[in-house]
Amino acid sequence: MKTLVLADDHAIVREGFRALIEREPDLRVAADVRTTSEAEQAVVEHRPDAVILDLNLPEDGGLAMLPRLRQRYPELALIVLSMHNREPYISESLQRGADAYVSKDAAADELIAAIRVVLDGGTYLSSDLAHLRRSELASSLHVDLSERELEVLVGLARGQVPKRIAGDLGIGVKTIYVHRNNLFQKLGRTMTQAELRDFAIARGLIGAMS
Repeated sequence: MKTLVLADDHAIVREGFRALIEREPDLRVAADVRTTSEAEQAVVEHRPDAVILDLNLPEDGGLAMLPRLRQRYPELALIVLSMHNREPYISESLQRGADAYVSKDAAADELIAAIRVVLDGGTYLSSDLAHLRRSELASSLHVDLSERELEVLVGLARGQVPKRIAGDLGIGVKTIYVHRNNLFQKLGRTMTQAELRDFAIARGLIGAMS
């Protein structure tokens, strides 16, 4: 059973999403809360697998809470569920540690999809945000990568497996994993192959047809 904390300042919204989530036999909402302090306390008490939070929480807001949760609980899955379906909210949330961003305009089942993806270690943007090019999100991330990290990034962005990248670069596979971990640390989160590809295209590291 996977447990979640749901944070939103509107009780009727919390009730609706709680009912939606708990239709799933393997998901349970351990607590639903309305403020950032209540959310952080619920995480301490319940140690959930994921937190779903609105950005407009009373006190200092969900955006400010994201990096605190990411720093204290690096394994915690963080899902933003927001009425804001435009920039800079999306990029800012991802940079601050969110694993998923779901617009409240999206279909209800997309929240469940997002939960399952992030619990499996992935990242998720709801489909109604398709008008925002991933490369635009990627280009907003400013990081300083080493030459070797850039080489590993390019290989991963092209869909190459670590063994193939290691062979091309003449280094060990374990070293590739070290560079990949350093890369993700600098990016502030793990990325899917598609996201790495868009990141590389946005920075001119590979062509759109690569």
